[in-house]
Amino acid sequence: MLTAVYKSKKKADTFLFVEKRDDFSKVPEPLMAMFGQPHYVMLINLAKRTHLGGADLSLVEKSLTDVGFYLQLPPPEANLLAEHRKQNGVDSD
Repeated sequence: MLTAVYKSKKKADTFLFVEKRDDFSKVPEPLMAMFGQPHYVMLINLAKRTHLGGADLSLVEKSLTDVGFYLQLPPPEANLLAEHRKQNGVDSD
């Protein structure tokens, strides 16, 4: 399964996987507006991959098959203050 990968210039560490290069017809217009002008990164064959960097390979394949695209968002930022308080037994009320 070939997929084209695009990077967002508006949203850091956000990637869009589509079935065919430069074919965004299956991507909803509001998502494209949020994503901004796609910047082509690479074409990859998912069938020859055992894993993807920040995404679950089976989830990417399923999403491409079911809806025609996959949006990879960056992991949420850790709240270091909340983690520190939890480690020290302080409630965050």
